[in-house]
Amino acid sequence: MDAIDELGKLASTLRIEQKEDYALHDAWLRQSSIADRKRNGITWFPLRIVETGFGIGSYPFIVVERNPGDRMEHRFQSAAPVSVFSAAEGNQTHTLNGTIGYVDDQRMKISFFTDELPDWMDDGKLGVNLLFDTRTYDEMFKALNQLINVEKGRLKHLRDVILGYKQPQMKSYTGRVSPLLNESQNDALKAVCSAEDVAIIHGPPGTGKTTTLVESMAEVLREEKQIMVCAPSNAATDHLAKCLSAKGLRVVRIGNLAKVETDNTALTLDVLLQKEKDFKQIKELKRRALDLRKMGGKYKRSFGREEAEQRKLIFKEARQISQEARELETYLVQKILDDAQVIACTLIGSASDDLAGRRFSTVVIDEAGQGIEPAVWVPILKAERVVMAGDPFQLPPTVKSQEAAAKGLSVTLLEKGIKRLQNAALLKVQYRMHESIMAFSNRKFYSDELTAHETVASRLLGSSIPLEFIDTAGCGFDEQAGEEGDSRANPEEVQVMVKHFDQLKQENGGAWSTAIISPYRAQVELLQREFAQMQGVVVNTIDSFQGQERDVVYLSLVRSNEKGEIGFLRDYRRMNVAMTRARMKLIIIGNSATLGNDRFYADFLEYVESTGGYRTAWEFMY
Repeated sequence: MDAIDELGKLASTLRIEQKEDYALHDAWLRQSSIADRKRNGITWFPLRIVETGFGIGSYPFIVVERNPGDRMEHRFQSAAPVSVFSAAEGNQTHTLNGTIGYVDDQRMKISFFTDELPDWMDDGKLGVNLLFDTRTYDEMFKALNQLINVEKGRLKHLRDVILGYKQPQMKSYTGRVSPLLNESQNDALKAVCSAEDVAIIHGPPGTGKTTTLVESMAEVLREEKQIMVCAPSNAATDHLAKCLSAKGLRVVRIGNLAKVETDNTALTLDVLLQKEKDFKQIKELKRRALDLRKMGGKYKRSFGREEAEQRKLIFKEARQISQEARELETYLVQKILDDAQVIACTLIGSASDDLAGRRFSTVVIDEAGQGIEPAVWVPILKAERVVMAGDPFQLPPTVKSQEAAAKGLSVTLLEKGIKRLQNAALLKVQYRMHESIMAFSNRKFYSDELTAHETVASRLLGSSIPLEFIDTAGCGFDEQAGEEGDSRANPEEVQVMVKHFDQLKQENGGAWSTAIISPYRAQVELLQREFAQMQGVVVNTIDSFQGQERDVVYLSLVRSNEKGEIGFLRDYRRMNVAMTRARMKLIIIGNSATLGNDRFYADFLEYVESTGGYRTAWEFMY
């Protein structure tokens, strides 16, 4: 097999994933209630129209606002396709498709490709559904097609090196090392600065991957004018952008303003554009164009030839003024981007029109283990060389099709790079957790190459032991189906956790931070209700807690059944994330009889017993 064959198979697998993704989304729209769709983030209802008008091309738009009390997270974003509907008694009776112009937590602007708005929009009971958006898939297929068909040049070289069909090239590095980094981190910095084509930083939990990346990029920018940094999610992109900005680098964040963290809005292209002295001129031009469109829109259908000609001239002038505003805005945007040292965006955000035609001496892909391979290739199209950072033993990318996952879509480009190139720089000192908390993951995932820094290796919560497993075997704590049937819950585990937490507070006071996590959403909902009044306690799924840490972490495993079925607890990478969030104390609650048939958990139970951390749930049943 060569690179072209491998990428061709990947494209076929991605097509399977796209079909499954569309089918799932379509089923949600057709079969779910409005309330369920709201919880899933794909529907706003009810809405009220707060503004109407005419936009580019004299097409109408509306600005809608949802109820102030509706604060649920949503998946709407700029340029996504949507369908506005009118509901009566919960039934959708009218729809009109449009495109999002902008969206934030409460408001959304929607443009329509029609002459005028339908009368039913005046009747109230409006809502909006998010339609399936093919843009992400379009960009991934476009990238794969370009990679398959490239015959020469830098992209072909990078493709063959990253996939392991050519050896990576290195140059000598005589620059400085950073006093802020330890030995293995400085080795990673040197690997980045000496790489001619590809460098990989393997950062296990708590080893300072972001610190290493920031110092490495600062060193790279001593020689290079501009780099691009990307990550699969907005949260990961924001984190890296914030750290690079704090280092004193000029960062511009590309992306939907509503999806950017509040702390980073000052870095966004939208905000920086508004600070330009010529931005007032853009606003004035847009206002004039809007006034003209409103004037033209006052003409009714029953008007004569002279009125029709006048309307045509008015709209022509409006288009000319809009074009002038767009040209000035494009000029200012490119000026801002030219001045940046770092351009930060998501993987798919790298295909933004604002970045069209730009190439970068270095493209950095952080959390590369969380993006599916076709998405990671999208920013590489703009690269002269690539730096990938992440950990293939933490959370994998989300793949919705089991068939696509079985055919390899869940295998990331980071995993391939680490296995095939054999040049990954492993960060070996972790600064987060007690060595007893670290040891099991270290053995299972990192070949015992990690060490705990002396500042954390023996750090304890009072006299409390750092790792406990509370065994519910024999207690009759059977798992239950969640309220919606697609998750699992274990109410008795919640009660054991409450009693343990109360004891821990009595023994050690309350001056420590706590997180309570579980792989199952239904269990998290139970835990959130139980701990709602507890100040400073974070309750969330493992996936949502990725990248965070607390002094004390409780992990509820939930599964408890006679068949020994553990479901996606078999995703050991997810467990690695869960088991490495605690600084001083980790408490895991589960059923050893259900878990023990699996080799991973059997080894864990054996390890806990060897450290004296095994307890039974009977201790908390009073």
